[in-house]
Amino acid sequence: MQTSPYPKTQKPLIADDDGVFTLSFLLLPEYAMASLLSAIEPLRIANRLAGKTLFRWQCFSEEGEAVLASNGLALQESKSINSCDKPRNLFVNASFHPEKHTSDKSIKWLRELHRLGFMIGALDTGCYLLAKAKLLEGYQITLHWEAKPAFQERYPELEISDELFEIQDKRITCAGGTAATDMMLYLIEAYFEPELAILVCEQLIKSEARNPADHQRASQGEKLNLHHPKILKALELMASNIETPLTTSDLADCLSISVRQLERLFLQYLASTPSAYYVQMRIEHARYLLSDSGLSISEIALACGFSSTAHFSRRYRALYGTTASQYRSGIE
Repeated sequence: MQTSPYPKTQKPLIADDDGVFTLSFLLLPEYAMASLLSAIEPLRIANRLAGKTLFRWQCFSEEGEAVLASNGLALQESKSINSCDKPRNLFVNASFHPEKHTSDKSIKWLRELHRLGFMIGALDTGCYLLAKAKLLEGYQITLHWEAKPAFQERYPELEISDELFEIQDKRITCAGGTAATDMMLYLIEAYFEPELAILVCEQLIKSEARNPADHQRASQGEKLNLHHPKILKALELMASNIETPLTTSDLADCLSISVRQLERLFLQYLASTPSAYYVQMRIEHARYLLSDSGLSISEIALACGFSSTAHFSRRYRALYGTTASQYRSGIE
């Protein structure tokens, strides 16, 4: 029998008058259907296994229309945000181009839910709408790892983690995808019995629920199958200092080794010099900003530690064989 990966401590949901928890989802155009279904299915299974209604769910859209997801499919028509029944537990579900799909009408509605003391959450990139509504100040949040660099540039004052989901008071944010299932398993256990969450997990052919502190992505060491502590620490330092890159000498000092030793380790384990590997890491970071942020190319160059746009452009072309502007125009 599985054991719980997390303590039953946080209970942010608000029950209906009959004791049932209704979870609502505001669907923005191009939302991730995988996140929505990953959130709803554990609730359906929990109801079936319990033999009674523990959860209800419903979808909202701005005008009550069916919303086209990022996979080109649409579910049935949703409830309009103008409907009189205000959702007590709402998740904003977004994915691609979240800033493009925010509106003053939705922001006003979210602020009204906040004033009523209701739970407001986000799946995937739904944090963009919550941030624009100024409903995330003072909270630690999470969102899909691919959107994190652009979001950090847009909202540098907000504290963002790499966890699967974050729960603080009346805010729940989730990285999306199958992390939504882990989040719902947490909530099922928090409000009912650990055994029920375990049974739901088994019904989903899922070996175990992940801990919320599990990171969304494999570490550099895991991806590269590296275990040398000095290399791993060097990669961690590089990833944490993109905008203001450290020199090779700085890295060596932090690792308490000589520059020659550091260069020898990189050649042995990564077939690269530290400086060349660092530049590649910064260019890859820039690629995420090009696809997910509204920053100009010159702003992206600065955010990735390049002193000039020309230098950035040369490096980008050398790595990807195309210019940054050509890449951006191809995905718009």
